[in-house]
Amino acid sequence: MEKVVKSEKQWKAELDADSYRVLRESGTEAAFSGEYDHFKSKGKFKCKACGLNLFDSDSKFDSGCGWPAFSDVSESKNVKLLSDNSHGMKRVEVRCARCDSHLGHVFDDGPKEKGGKRYCINSCSLGFEKA
Repeated sequence: MEKVVKSEKQWKAELDADSYRVLRESGTEAAFSGEYDHFKSKGKFKCKACGLNLFDSDSKFDSGCGWPAFSDVSESKNVKLLSDNSHGMKRVEVRCARCDSHLGHVFDDGPKEKGGKRYCINSCSLGFEKA
């Protein structure tokens, strides 16, 4: 996969302020504030920064956590998982494999029948393509 590399000035020009803070500075949007938390349309969720396909709507579920939750990624090669020990917690960060943008975190408390993962993803890090 060819990487997308841009200067911070380019990212700032292309992304809205909230998306830039989350995607490029590893921020987090407020719980229950994102447009995709209770979103039900069928289609594909893509990286807002580079358009890479990340999640299918079939893997989305209502976890009650305040952020969009997915049980699996579209293709494992499209995300990278990193150890995150910030804020006094041990977590696994989810990043876009093509542009290295921060998406959210993955936890082991998802639906058991779907593999037990909960990809907790910031709405403002996603774009959506309707099926």
